[in-house]
Amino acid sequence: MTGKEESEKLMNGILPLAEKMLREYGEFHPYGGYLRPDGELVQVGAEDPDTDYPKARDLIYLLRSSFQEMAHDERCKAVAIVFDVRVKLPNSDEKSDAVQVSLDHADGYSAEVFFPYKIVNREVVYGNAFAHEGKHEIFG
Repeated sequence: MTGKEESEKLMNGILPLAEKMLREYGEFHPYGGYLRPDGELVQVGAEDPDTDYPKARDLIYLLRSSFQEMAHDERCKAVAIVFDVRVKLPNSDEKSDAVQVSLDHADGYSAEVFFPYKIVNREVVYGNAFAHEGKHEIFG
């Protein structure tokens, strides 16, 4: 599989948790996942031991730092960080809540994927997903 295909496999494997949390609680804390070198998918959470109410950016920083260390030690070949954002929709002035998935792969593939959504009667209704080039923050 290509880096893009492995990243999509990872994204599809960890995305259902965001939908479940949105359906049950209307929100979720940032979390992530990675593919081990053998292809096994591992989901991970993050917590800030200093507070019961961590800020999303702090949890994202913890996940990113942990994944950078794992990438340096070659303990993963793809990573994903999933979080809730407000985003301007393409070709529109409209903003929407969205699940953002930041993907990075050891082969250089990197993408930011957005899944705009609304919660209607405790169900998650998605708009059109869109993506753009990622930041290449994990594997350098």
